[in-house]
Amino acid sequence: MKAIILNLSAWAVLPFMDTIAKYLSSELSFFQITWARYFFTVFFTLPFMFFFFRKNLTWSENPKLQILRGLTLLVANICFFYSISIISMAKALTLAFVAPLITTALSPIFLGEKVGIRRWTAVLIGFVGSLVVIRPGFLEFNLATIAALGTGCFYGIYLVITRKLHSTDSPLLTLLITGVVGAVIASFLVPFVWINPTPVQWSWLALMGIFACLGHILLIYSLKYADASKLAPFGYFEIVSNIILGYYFFSDFPDNYTFLGLFIIILSGVYIYYRELLLRENF
Repeated sequence: MKAIILNLSAWAVLPFMDTIAKYLSSELSFFQITWARYFFTVFFTLPFMFFFFRKNLTWSENPKLQILRGLTLLVANICFFYSISIISMAKALTLAFVAPLITTALSPIFLGEKVGIRRWTAVLIGFVGSLVVIRPGFLEFNLATIAALGTGCFYGIYLVITRKLHSTDSPLLTLLITGVVGAVIASFLVPFVWINPTPVQWSWLALMGIFACLGHILLIYSLKYADASKLAPFGYFEIVSNIILGYYFFSDFPDNYTFLGLFIIILSGVYIYYRELLLRENF
């Protein structure tokens, strides 16, 4: 029960980071906001890990794969922050939830996993759900919508790489390297789009990093009490917090098509999760 509470708390906290990012996107570049998300997250997370989890921070056995993982997540975050600067957080996150479907589709190629007809069917149904949200031909298919889907695609690749690293590197080390890689790469590129933030904006950017740090710490602690695979379905709670915050601060409320697409995508994702869990138990 403690693991579930910690995990749900993490998914309740992290959307506050997205809310601040959307709020600032009208004044600052989405890429500058992405840089701040990484810089301040590492700034607040590194001391915490050093004092409380120092023994877990051994060097990676797959540094190249770790860097690739960090780069993939950075691209996913850039796509997401760009998308929420234009479309609602709920719609962007709904489309990003295709990530588990992408992971399932890529796992036979990169992980050598066998995916049966049932999971392939769930993947296809999930993508139908994303089409319900987008409604190509009925609404303008803009770049922000494509970016939101790109978030899901790159995050799906990120999850594949995470599975690959799971057997060799600790989750804490993986989390830290991912943050550092993103912060370093973004720091080289952010001068090209830099806008000098006001003191108030700096405070918001730092607060965004605090929410990200707190969310990840809660996730780490939840993994102390339960396996990651058993907590995976609770990640969908993020959309609940996302919808509430989007409505409260921006008066954004998903339309019926977004709710229907979200239901289809979540149903497909949960089915894939339970199917994988069942297959693990049989081996």
